[in-house]
Amino acid sequence: MNTQAIGIFDSGVGGITIWKTLTELLPYESTYYLADSKNAPYGQNSKEEILNLCIKNTEFLIAKGCKIIVVACNTATTNAIEILRERYAVPFIGIEPAIKPAALKTKNKSIGILATKGTLSSRLFNETSKKYLKGICVTEQIGEGLVGLIEKGKLESSEMEVLLETYLKPMLKKRIDCLVLGCTHYPFLISKIKKITGDSIEIIDSGLAVAKQTKYILEKNKLLNPQTDKRTHHFYTNSELNTLKTLLNQHEHILLHKEDF
Repeated sequence: MNTQAIGIFDSGVGGITIWKTLTELLPYESTYYLADSKNAPYGQNSKEEILNLCIKNTEFLIAKGCKIIVVACNTATTNAIEILRERYAVPFIGIEPAIKPAALKTKNKSIGILATKGTLSSRLFNETSKKYLKGICVTEQIGEGLVGLIEKGKLESSEMEVLLETYLKPMLKKRIDCLVLGCTHYPFLISKIKKITGDSIEIIDSGLAVAKQTKYILEKNKLLNPQTDKRTHHFYTNSELNTLKTLLNQHEHILLHKEDF
């Protein structure tokens, strides 16, 4: 199985931020990326609906022969990964908001968390928060509308600027010094966020931690690809291809597919 691909799924294009970090750390691994943009964002769905979507995505990637699956979606991880691990033999790597690093780094004892409703209301998120955020002022904000704009390729729109200012300014009033990005779509907005927050606030996401954990599990299971010359990255979407093309236009070895799944 060593030469088989890494599977990655997300409720759209957000997981590309994870994919980029992953392929930088593991340059000889091929990947299959599934963008379920038709159902984005997952945070607006019930737990049962989220689980059913995750099962569908998992079985799509298993059918492609993937040797490991990265759930590159905070909402999917926090609501479904335990069941996926019970149901399927393939290893799963999950992602959740980087609460622990923020708790260790904050000097003001005040942090902000920008995430989807599905992540902020999940049991796993609340358990992690209770474990690491005692004595810390936490300002949680649902990033409603952000994922939809990113999926439509509207990163530079005035709508995006208005939403970000609306969500971030209350956090600044609380004197946060760390901002946790609790959705894989949000790192695409880092430059815009910094225009509002300035450089004094540390922005924390989970991309590198996920990539390192993926490498560790591949090594542990002796699944690293021994070849150093052949790699291909397949991207599947059930929506239009334009946003994918824009976000991936400078990367090599990429094949784009539009498919109804």
